[in-house]
Amino acid sequence: MLNIKVGSSQLQDAFEAGKAAAGAMAGAKFAFVYSSVNYDQAALVKGVKAAVPGIAVAGNTSFTGVVTQEGFVGGDHFVGIMSMDGDVTAGVAGSAKGDCAETVGKSVAEAAMKNAGKTCPPDFFYMVASPGEEESYLKGITQVIGRVPFFGGSAADGDISGKWKLFADEMVTGDGVAVAFFYTGGKFANKYTGAYGESKKSGVITKVNGKRCLMEIDGIPAIKKYAEWSGKDVEKLKGGNLLVETICNPLGVKDRLGDLIAIRHPMFGNDDLSMNIGSDLSENTAVIYMEGSVDKLIKSNSETLQALQEKLPNAKGYYLVHCGGRRAGIGDRMEEAVAEIKKAAGNVPFLCQFTFGEYGFEKDGNNTCGGLMLSFTAFGD
Repeated sequence: MLNIKVGSSQLQDAFEAGKAAAGAMAGAKFAFVYSSVNYDQAALVKGVKAAVPGIAVAGNTSFTGVVTQEGFVGGDHFVGIMSMDGDVTAGVAGSAKGDCAETVGKSVAEAAMKNAGKTCPPDFFYMVASPGEEESYLKGITQVIGRVPFFGGSAADGDISGKWKLFADEMVTGDGVAVAFFYTGGKFANKYTGAYGESKKSGVITKVNGKRCLMEIDGIPAIKKYAEWSGKDVEKLKGGNLLVETICNPLGVKDRLGDLIAIRHPMFGNDDLSMNIGSDLSENTAVIYMEGSVDKLIKSNSETLQALQEKLPNAKGYYLVHCGGRRAGIGDRMEEAVAEIKKAAGNVPFLCQFTFGEYGFEKDGNNTCGGLMLSFTAFGD
């Protein structure tokens, strides 16, 4: 049997907040922890471990707050925790960034198996990374364990200023990666989606600078092409405006089977009309202009959770990764989104965090990193 509990706190003292949020989780083996950047994260984790001796912990800072069955928990100080015990063994490991992200991913995967007391790949795994090299960390992990379903999201802060942190037990860093490998006889399901509509507007990526700067689509400067598709003025798509202007109409790349469109969020518009993108890109692949609205961003929470429930009925708990950009786009209508989640979750405990990158998978496809997405996971017996 799997037992899942959720707790939260808004105490200002980091240690006491961690201790209070985990206070009813005695005997738990593992905990997801998501918190405000205003805490000392090391002290926060110590508080969790003081309440639950021997528990393994992984998590990160979350954009503006978390959501539980109690509602939205935010403000200057907040922490949300989801614990697991029963039929589960978790191996946790993390590392600060090194010279090669793939190499770091390999070492973290090897350490997680060792910390779980195992020599075989997990049944599924969780990853958190700092924004920037998520795909490269994943490649390194995959070299060790092969194609194992994964889920998770990138660390976030409250204002996109880079103050985010991620942690795995005592390891805390602002730039690196952490994983939790799960070994269990229980069930697992993940629904990974942008929940945007696919338009007929698409083009071929003809020039990329590095991995995340989109220079040209169909040989045309990326911002100019996006302006043609969207009807927006080129000048309004420059600088940081691009991030906000594209929340309801981002770009998407379709997987080889057509089962998944991974969203690519334009983050910053450069003077040369190129776009900095929140995920990796590749030349000679198609990019799609996606369609959405704030109403759709809100409604997609219950729709995605209902789709997850079809994959795994009678779940014991839901772990929900919701893009921070979507949360920003929803703005002061967030309570409507919270109501959608609570209605769909019913009496099943859940924890939702807000990230700057989301990870998930589709059956028969590869593990994928994206932005402006939902990665909803269910755990069961």
